[in-house]
Amino acid sequence: MTDPTKAQAWVKQHVLPHLPQTKITCITVGNEVLSGNDTQLISNLVPAMKTIYDVLVSLGLNNQVNVSTAHSLTILANSFPPSSGTFKQDLMQYMEPLIEFHSQTKSPFLINAYPYFAYKSNPSEVPLDYVLFRPNQGLVDPITNLNYDNMLYAQIDAAYSAIKAMGHTDIEVKISETGWPSKGDSDEVGATPENAGIYNSNILRRIEEKQGTPMKPSVPIDVFVFALFNEDLKPGPASERNYGLFYPDGNPVYDIGLHGYLPRMSYSSAAYKTQVVHIFGFLIISFTTFLLQA
Repeated sequence: MTDPTKAQAWVKQHVLPHLPQTKITCITVGNEVLSGNDTQLISNLVPAMKTIYDVLVSLGLNNQVNVSTAHSLTILANSFPPSSGTFKQDLMQYMEPLIEFHSQTKSPFLINAYPYFAYKSNPSEVPLDYVLFRPNQGLVDPITNLNYDNMLYAQIDAAYSAIKAMGHTDIEVKISETGWPSKGDSDEVGATPENAGIYNSNILRRIEEKQGTPMKPSVPIDVFVFALFNEDLKPGPASERNYGLFYPDGNPVYDIGLHGYLPRMSYSSAAYKTQVVHIFGFLIISFTTFLLQA
């Protein structure tokens, strides 16, 4: 995608034919690239983003389609307290042009944030109510005196602080992935349908209330929930195959109040498709190994 000719061909094949009947708001160039070890990919990330953006400008689409990339929270050197959030020093040579790109193009900074991982790693120290958005006393940032009643908001604000430390307050942070598994291996504490339902339904409620974080109360959170469907062929621990709100046949894994908003579905295992569903401001992303047919 650093090649302008190839970038233009990609946009014309994968984006242009679907507008305006499909609402496409963002192209993510890579996923968690800066957390990997491929130095060539890392070096090409911002140039590829710029090339894709230039193509959108030439087609008059840059005001409706943003260009971004999704990050793991491992890019942060510090994440608590949220006001002390900073990026890892060894990534600064890549973060500086990336942040400048976001500022110039008014595109969002995307993070994949999973409070479940923190709870799974240390269930005796991380309060379950704090990660599930249930009532709790919360944690206070000693520098700002802001109270955080959930971990996701603290993670978002840590990203805001890291960006501010680089001299920018004009970039919005959005959640490109978050979720909770409904099933896991014996050592995966907390992976239950009950907890998954509580986590996702509480996010839905806060989206409906147009809540912002303590640091950005006037900016409603924008969240893509992972995932729409369980991914039965995904490798790794059992939890990796059980983040979905629905089974492949369209039946819900648990109820968070979305009944009646999805059509009846059948599937063909021979086709591949990415599905993104937008329900009442609730954005759900799923990378599935079948083609949905209403």
